[in-house]
Amino acid sequence: MADSQASPGQPQRPPPLSTTTTAAFLPKMHEHAPNSTQLAGLLTLVISGGILLLLTGITLTATVLGLIFFTPLIIISSPIWVPAGSILFVIIAGFLSFFGFAVAAAAAFSWLYRYFKGFHPPGSDRIDYARSRIADTASHVKDYAREYGGYLHSKVKDAAPGA
Repeated sequence: MADSQASPGQPQRPPPLSTTTTAAFLPKMHEHAPNSTQLAGLLTLVISGGILLLLTGITLTATVLGLIFFTPLIIISSPIWVPAGSILFVIIAGFLSFFGFAVAAAAAFSWLYRYFKGFHPPGSDRIDYARSRIADTASHVKDYAREYGGYLHSKVKDAAPGA
């Protein structure tokens, strides 16, 4: 009897877990456990990560050793490699830029051909809109010049009556 009642100064302990609480906990744990597909994916990830880490280490080691052994040869032969590399770079850049400009020009001429033949290539509506805006602006400027041209002409005659 004395054990069941706690004294006022002591905190109460929770009741011990019953078998029903434990029985309800195990199915929840089984729901969150990984299935065989997830385990195979994790195993694949670990193995491929390990292989890639090993290959990275081998590559880094080979690069450092190659630099250690071949640096004297590179330094001694650099008067040959630097001009040759510069010339090769300029030649390759020239060819690539030439072919790039040729492709751009061919695309532009193809677009212009389709536009003038009336096939309406992409973006032709913008060109037509710009053309109509330019024509409208030109007609407004012409009307403005006709309207105020006579005014300026009369002012010039007032300033120089013999003109």
